[in-house]
Amino acid sequence: MPGETAPDPYRVWLSEVMLQQTTVAAVTPRFERFIARWPTVEALAGARDEHVLSEWAGLGYYARARNLIACAREVAARGGFPDTEEQLRQLPGIGAYTAAAIAAIAFGRRALVMDTNVERVVARLHAIEAPIAESKPRLRELLDMMTPVERAGDFAQAMMDLGATICRPKSPDCPACPLNAGCSAFASGEPERFPAPKRKAVRPARYGVAHWIERSGSIWLVRRPAKGMLGGMAALPGPDWTDEPAPAETALVHVSHVFTHFHLELAVVASDSPTGEGWWQPLDRLVDAGLPTLYRRAADSVLEARSALAA
Repeated sequence: MPGETAPDPYRVWLSEVMLQQTTVAAVTPRFERFIARWPTVEALAGARDEHVLSEWAGLGYYARARNLIACAREVAARGGFPDTEEQLRQLPGIGAYTAAAIAAIAFGRRALVMDTNVERVVARLHAIEAPIAESKPRLRELLDMMTPVERAGDFAQAMMDLGATICRPKSPDCPACPLNAGCSAFASGEPERFPAPKRKAVRPARYGVAHWIERSGSIWLVRRPAKGMLGGMAALPGPDWTDEPAPAETALVHVSHVFTHFHLELAVVASDSPTGEGWWQPLDRLVDAGLPTLYRRAADSVLEARSALAA
């Protein structure tokens, strides 16, 4: 909380990485599990890749998990986190925002911590109508004018909390906002109009096939290649995804899944022979396999379809 002793940089780093593209509600229990299992950066650095990836399963954006492992090992090797933005940005997976957040919150450095919530607060204070993606340089200038030299970490956390709880994208609670007297968006009477929504891009479709290979109450799982989409994660076996639909096969189920830059149509088909290097995972311990959301949904859909037929 603001005003307290600066928190452990390991916890700040871990929470900020987890919160990228993921809600606080989803992250909180997973963060607590990570900390319980790996209480220090040295403990995380010593963990096996597959254990970390399995613990990450369901949080999405799996490149974050791979960078998490690489960063933990580099930090442990150098004896701790550096305390400046410039040095922090040299670590795997740490970009401008995360470096600023760690520098300000964990080390008390003056840094411009600008996440989506902060961007929205600044845009409304100054009635900037353009979408945030088109206004970032100007928003950064304005945030620079606001950020204090002392207790920059407290200021950053207060701004993030303000955006998350009061200056919400929809139905902002303007009467409760401590900055409403100087807010141009509030004065306009239409605060939700600022900033304009992001211009939506059309996501292309991709297509995939996954093989359901079952034997004696277990299914055959493989680990995806370390690099690429869902790299290093447990998965149902199958060929590479393509831009064109595969030849029609009798599928057990079809699953649609939205990734950042495309949506995937995955057909799950029954097969007899195990393919690739993998293992037999008991169906009654499927939760322990660390399947990412796509493959967990595919497996659940097959089991639900089977139950419906048996009913």
